[in-house]
Amino acid sequence: MKLKNTALLSLGAMTAPLAVAVVKTALTPKKVSVYNPTPDEARTKLYSEKLSQMIQYETVSNPNNPQLEKFRGFHKVLDGLFPLVNSRLEKTEIDGNLLYFWKGKSSDKPIVIMSHQDVVPAEGEWSHAPFSGDIADGKVWGRGASDTKCTVMAFLQAVEELLAEGVTPEQDVYIASSCTEEHGGDGAPKIVAELKRRGVKPFLVCDEGGGIISEPIGGIKGSYAMIGVFEKGQGNIKFTARSGGGHSSAPPKNSPIARLAAFEMSIEKHNPFRKKFVPEFEEMLSTLSEYAGFGMRLLFGNLWLFKPLLKLAMPAISSQAAAMLKTTVAFTMQQGSDARNVLPQEASVCANMRFIPHQGMDESIEIIKKRAAKFGLEAEILTASDYTKPADIKGEAWRYVVDTVGEVFPELATSPYVMTGGTDARFYQEICDSCVRFAPVEYGPEQMKGMHGIDENIGTHCLEGAVDFYKALIMNNK
Repeated sequence: MKLKNTALLSLGAMTAPLAVAVVKTALTPKKVSVYNPTPDEARTKLYSEKLSQMIQYETVSNPNNPQLEKFRGFHKVLDGLFPLVNSRLEKTEIDGNLLYFWKGKSSDKPIVIMSHQDVVPAEGEWSHAPFSGDIADGKVWGRGASDTKCTVMAFLQAVEELLAEGVTPEQDVYIASSCTEEHGGDGAPKIVAELKRRGVKPFLVCDEGGGIISEPIGGIKGSYAMIGVFEKGQGNIKFTARSGGGHSSAPPKNSPIARLAAFEMSIEKHNPFRKKFVPEFEEMLSTLSEYAGFGMRLLFGNLWLFKPLLKLAMPAISSQAAAMLKTTVAFTMQQGSDARNVLPQEASVCANMRFIPHQGMDESIEIIKKRAAKFGLEAEILTASDYTKPADIKGEAWRYVVDTVGEVFPELATSPYVMTGGTDARFYQEICDSCVRFAPVEYGPEQMKGMHGIDENIGTHCLEGAVDFYKALIMNNK
């Protein structure tokens, strides 16, 4: 009887918290987040045509060939499209990178609005030529349409319209655009060095990276303003296995390729990196829970109970969200013998790593080096940089961006999220505590797939909202 009573008490202890969570969820009404722009036809046409012209000028960047004259040619296109910006703002060109300065009434809380002008190469077969800038089916097509000439167009157009209205911003405004972002080059650092030379400490830096995302996690319907608050670090590590080589007719055990394969599978099956819910990720799940169906609302809205379960289940729910919990490793380039019947004396594989704050660059690299050593592999660090400091999601600058989103897109929910990719914003952390990543344009599945892929495009319907967002971001900064 005593054992039975103990079992009943244990069952009660387990079911009581679940009952509380279920009741709490049932009493919480589900919210709806929508993005339903009603653009003005004339403005949409104007903005689409300007973006089209920008796309038509090819600005693929090459780390081994800066091609400065190409980017200076693009600057002439911008000068023609935005004549007031060109004639009234102080413009500084630094090796193809652009910095505009618009003097405000005060220099107490300067802001930097930025996005890059370079694009990645366009390969494969496209429905619309990659540098055609075609306007068709309610979209502007071409390389850079969504990543990210759309935002460059939007913030330059915002300033152009405000200048035409004769206004002066309350605070200083800097507009920055590098030409090396796509390969992590030195463009943004050069702009930051110039801002440091001028003694500028921005109140806010707003770069690309986030956006108005459709269904950010599978099962959570609607569109959401997802604002990146920090970036994971990233590194490229080369792992090499060596042997004496030989003929393939008498293969030995533990050949270089077999050791590499065993190492790769050990990472896949027994990942050595620890999962942890950082505050920004918890805030994201808590925010999105209010818009989810009952099941996900129960899980995401009661992290105090379900966090251990979600650590295990998140990869099945969303690979993107799962990457926000830990350091990740992706094996990308593998090399071995040059002949089909020759065992390699040396074989290698490269891994791209993304470092999470609770296991940063140094710790993560040390962990994977130790794992590689167990398989007799050498590890060479090709490149590596650590994660960035998070923006304060309770701070003034964060609240300012959220309020601006609410003003321009009143039916849209706003959520922080962890950037698993990289942007130029990371270089600005040196001079600004509040660097956010948000492009005020809509990225549905088609746009996400086309970014760095085939048939890149952006919907024309969202360009007006993007211009209005940047106008509000400039004018409401008191």
